[in-house]
Amino acid sequence: MEKALQTMIDNMPEKTGKSLAEWKTILAAKNFAKHGEAMIFLKKEHGVTHGFANTIIQLSKDNQETPEDLVAKQYTGKEALKPIYDKLLEVILAFGDDITKTPKKDSVSLIRKRQFALIKPATKTRIDLGLKLKGKPETERLGNSGPFGTMCTHRLKLTDVPEVDEELVSWIREAYEASV
Repeated sequence: MEKALQTMIDNMPEKTGKSLAEWKTILAAKNFAKHGEAMIFLKKEHGVTHGFANTIIQLSKDNQETPEDLVAKQYTGKEALKPIYDKLLEVILAFGDDITKTPKKDSVSLIRKRQFALIKPATKTRIDLGLKLKGKPETERLGNSGPFGTMCTHRLKLTDVPEVDEELVSWIREAYEASV
């Protein structure tokens, strides 16, 4: 996604009062046949500027999922896990501004030059955190990569925010530092 478009999507809640996902839901319920009808609705009924209205309609029509849409879908029905995800991101993104967060259908990859971590809501009660820690021995907590296969070398099963502790953060940092 081009940077200008992503900036527009990021600014949408502040500038229009709703996120792109919320606008998509509103437009889906209205089911406008023509672009112009949706433009009039967004501009007159909601006071959305022309540029934002056009972007909302185009992205709704193309059914392009934003990164936020993908993450929201991952945690639908697993809302209790979202604070763990949020804490992991807070910790990881603080390592440096050279990290790319890449949401996919069922996980979020964290990449420096190479992927070093993968966050996946595995069940309704557990997040699996995959890390690339080549040569690091497994422990009771730092287990086999399991379903991640070669994408990661190790997996941690997280069920609560306090599990994002100093030991875990040190392993994440180690994976981050090795991904250059």
